[in-house]
Amino acid sequence: MSIPHVTIFCFEASYALALLLELIYLFRPRGLFRLLVTLSGAAGLLAHTFYLVAQPLSLASQTGSLLFLSWILAMFYLYGSIHHRHLAWGLFVLPVVIGLIALAQVFGPATGNAETEQTLLAFDLMQFWRILHIALFLLAAVGVSVAFMASVMYLVQAQRLKAKALPGQGIRLLSLERLETMNRRGIVWAFPLLTIGLLVGMAQMAQEGVQLQGWTDPRILSTLVLWLVFAIVLYLRYGFRLRGKRVALLTIMAFALLLVTLVTSHHYKPGGLP
Repeated sequence: MSIPHVTIFCFEASYALALLLELIYLFRPRGLFRLLVTLSGAAGLLAHTFYLVAQPLSLASQTGSLLFLSWILAMFYLYGSIHHRHLAWGLFVLPVVIGLIALAQVFGPATGNAETEQTLLAFDLMQFWRILHIALFLLAAVGVSVAFMASVMYLVQAQRLKAKALPGQGIRLLSLERLETMNRRGIVWAFPLLTIGLLVGMAQMAQEGVQLQGWTDPRILSTLVLWLVFAIVLYLRYGFRLRGKRVALLTIMAFALLLVTLVTSHHYKPGGLP
């Protein structure tokens, strides 16, 4: 079965159309617009999937990691748009998906070469740990992104309640309690994955005898800072029972650090790999 030729513009345009329809549905909540939103989001996810299958992307590259993260969040969006179809779910998830794709375009194509393809198909122990390290970081990034979106929704909902907005009018969101739970689950999901991924990467570097300049790689340093911020968030949340807006703001800062980590070039290449 041949895979259709798909460009990044195809699925980015589909997500942008879905976002536009989400805005229209906000002011004109009609069943037809809801159906069109779902179809546009599904078309974008399908094209996104075709692109990733057809393109040998390196997960360790900026473009590859951003496109894979946006693909996972697009699935998260489509699930939420169906499960929470009466809520303004897409208004908060789709901008993140589109923004990540736009960032990926800044760095251009990240098509793999024969060496990369051989790497992904090789199952020796060293290659396994490298792939595991990348996969754990991407899964942690999903948790950070979900916590970020929950934090933004939390701040908007808190402001609506403070302004005493009438129920049923304007943006419909989950309750503050559910959004706080969503934020907590995202953080609890991300931190152990980030920790294990970081330990796996450090063990690799130590085993390969990486010198000091390797440990000062920009992406490694930004990952360490991201881990430290999450450790502080968890400590404040469970040690001092910090909740609400403060945790939401700290989570937004952690997401900003995640973006810095994703767009930072990785100069250190263990074994010739990114």
